[in-house]
Amino acid sequence: MNKNPKDLAEIRRQKSLNVRIQAAEYAAGRTHPIHQNNGDEKLPRKLMSFTKGLPHDYDTGLIQDDKHFETFVEGICSGDPFKIRETPLGLPHEGTERWFSNQGKFVNKIRAWESAGAGLTFDLQGPDAQAVTMPPAPKLGSDELTAEMAEVYCQAFLRDIPFTEFKTNPQAKECLSILNKLPYFKTNKRNGKALTKDNIFRGFTDGDLNGPYISQFLLAGNNGLSTKGNKPEFKAKDGKINYGAITINQRVRLAAPRNYLTDWDEYYDVQNGANLGGCEKYVGKQRRFITTGRDLSTYVHYDALYQAYLNACLLLLGAGAPFDDGVPFQGPDDEDKQQGFAHYGGPHILTLVTEVATRALKAVRYQKFNIHRRLRPECFAARLHKMEVITELHDVPELRKTRENLEDVGIDKLLEKNNWLLPMAFYEGSPMHPTYGAGHATVAGACVTILKAFFKNDLNVNIASDGSTISFNKNKNRYAFVPSETGKTLETIKLNQPLTLEGELNKLAANISIGRDWAGVHYYSDYKESLLMGEEVAISLLQEQSKMYNPTENFSLSLRKFDGDLMKI
Repeated sequence: MNKNPKDLAEIRRQKSLNVRIQAAEYAAGRTHPIHQNNGDEKLPRKLMSFTKGLPHDYDTGLIQDDKHFETFVEGICSGDPFKIRETPLGLPHEGTERWFSNQGKFVNKIRAWESAGAGLTFDLQGPDAQAVTMPPAPKLGSDELTAEMAEVYCQAFLRDIPFTEFKTNPQAKECLSILNKLPYFKTNKRNGKALTKDNIFRGFTDGDLNGPYISQFLLAGNNGLSTKGNKPEFKAKDGKINYGAITINQRVRLAAPRNYLTDWDEYYDVQNGANLGGCEKYVGKQRRFITTGRDLSTYVHYDALYQAYLNACLLLLGAGAPFDDGVPFQGPDDEDKQQGFAHYGGPHILTLVTEVATRALKAVRYQKFNIHRRLRPECFAARLHKMEVITELHDVPELRKTRENLEDVGIDKLLEKNNWLLPMAFYEGSPMHPTYGAGHATVAGACVTILKAFFKNDLNVNIASDGSTISFNKNKNRYAFVPSETGKTLETIKLNQPLTLEGELNKLAANISIGRDWAGVHYYSDYKESLLMGEEVAISLLQEQSKMYNPTENFSLSLRKFDGDLMKI
């Protein structure tokens, strides 16, 4: 018997409500963790806390008044935009004396803090922004923080050395020798491995140490918009990805080999909010494939945050990479009689790769602003630069100890004489939000987890020896792309072992995250802990969404987490 349309509508309404309630109850079942910082905020004049944008003292580089910081924190924690407006932003005086540097005198704009209240918002899917957490960041005086600071100094020093030359370059060897003299690396604390030419500045996940430094997903293209029987529009080595009827060029703008904020007046202006963004220099209109740390810095300076993973997804879909076995409708059309599209198909996964980024950003904003408020590397370098005057005024022996430890291993030999300011890849320095966690790394962890969940995790990345094609299957041809000497083209090299799809996705996440370290705006621990939190955000989102699908379709996903554990959703 046919039911009344009104009855059917009411049944559907009630079912929809029940599904939402089930998902909400599932989310509510997650234990909200206790968030804890490292206690460095108790130090004098908040010298190890994020204070960028507040008025600073010229002689020390520290904030002028602790009350300014207290107002800043009160506004953030309240979520009241009117309280945030009460926080002093930049120098208190107006007019031409506002900025000290020659560059600053040409800048009228001031930078505001970025999404300070995002961690207080709510979401209808995925974990609450405060339901995930990160451990306390390394403290001032710890071996780990000293090593992390030495690392970003080395990355700034090596910023223009091609990644392909790292194993033989004398400057890279010098940095490796310096880092291995530090207690943190001497005791093999970094991911349980000794620091070597094969793993320096690389990630900690499976695949990060295999093959070239740069993931194939940041280099390769596909064959373009080609019809069956016609000659391909592009070769994979052309580095162009099909985005509908248009293409995405994998080459980045070639930045001039110039570093910024090593002049105290310019550094001081930027800490007081001067907006020097967009003042960096480029080499004409040239572009090339990511060849150096500076190229990678340029990519992560202007990326749309999730764009590397959207591009990777387009490459995978365009190459016909198979989905995980638990994704429905992958059989022959004459058997399934339907294809995945709105669900279980291209639009579904493309949307998820971008959608999860907002969840990750809200979670990491809460850690940044509300919990840790960790200062950026550029500011820690300034504390080391002004160590003598700071320690004369304030009792902070850990600061002196850190600088002495860095001097003992020879970090000062990589810098300009008596200038400990960190050479930055960006003229404006770091963004206007704290360093821990890292937005790029949290988004990387979330987006890559989506890709690893939807695509089969036992595939290899197969590149033709002539660079004509890229495919994802179980073949083992062992070729990979690397930029040519000039970076203008791609070349193929043969490896000792094949590159796996899972490994190159993990490496993509590490490249983008550690790319921010190459720029001087993050530490290694920012990357590692944020990546793991982003993974947790993505898994939670997928778990809740899985409850929305038709149970008779038997949808499921499996993936290997960043720590190597296998799990099923």
